[in-house]
Amino acid sequence: MSIKIREIEIGKGIPKICIPVTGTTREEIREQLARIKDEPFDLLEWRADFFEEISEEEARKEMIGEIREYLGEKPFLFTFRTKWEGGQRKISNGEYIQLLRAAAQTGKLDLLDVELFRAPELSDQLKEIKKDFKIVIIGSNHDFEKTPSKEEIRSRLDMMRQNGADIPKIAVMPQNAADVLTLLEATREFHLAFPDIPAITMSMGKGGMITRIAGETFGSAVTFASGVCASAPGQIPAKKLQEILEILHEKKK
Repeated sequence: MSIKIREIEIGKGIPKICIPVTGTTREEIREQLARIKDEPFDLLEWRADFFEEISEEEARKEMIGEIREYLGEKPFLFTFRTKWEGGQRKISNGEYIQLLRAAAQTGKLDLLDVELFRAPELSDQLKEIKKDFKIVIIGSNHDFEKTPSKEEIRSRLDMMRQNGADIPKIAVMPQNAADVLTLLEATREFHLAFPDIPAITMSMGKGGMITRIAGETFGSAVTFASGVCASAPGQIPAKKLQEILEILHEKKK
């Protein structure tokens, strides 16, 4: 089963392309938005942890409003990636959930990234946010050091599902080709076990690039592409990624 958000269905057909915006200032964010105007993407992720004014409520609201206006009917994903998961800033769990709630409260977001594996105790607060603001939750986990076992990857995806994630997400770092296969096998098994739950998985770096294009075959519903700047190692430029995804989709028919 897919999840319909505005004009796209996540979990149906070709994996949806998400482009991250990583500017540190308002000017850099506006410049990145202008430069990706003609790029093929289905949804946009604002990596708010890069924004130097993120702790200023008015600045944050204004930037969210600008991005929403720019996107029109394209879905808007808000992500504050913490230092523990490869992001730019350290933040306490209390401050983190307050930030997420404040972002959701603007009413301008469609999806919210939550580091549920690192902090499963946020599950109750997350359920309140979902209820209050009718927002889709991506539960995320990132391992920049290694690739866990297939069983551990599946366990993490399932834990996020059980703790309120509409779309569980995991990104891991491969040390060899076998690690890439491990990620793909875990993705396929999770998809077969929970066909009604769209998932997002990826193996990072050059070695894991195949996972960013093979989602339709193995069960990953969204793939992240570079627009102006990549937010993680191994992201493919959006136009090239779209071409590859369309070719694979046609060959699959």
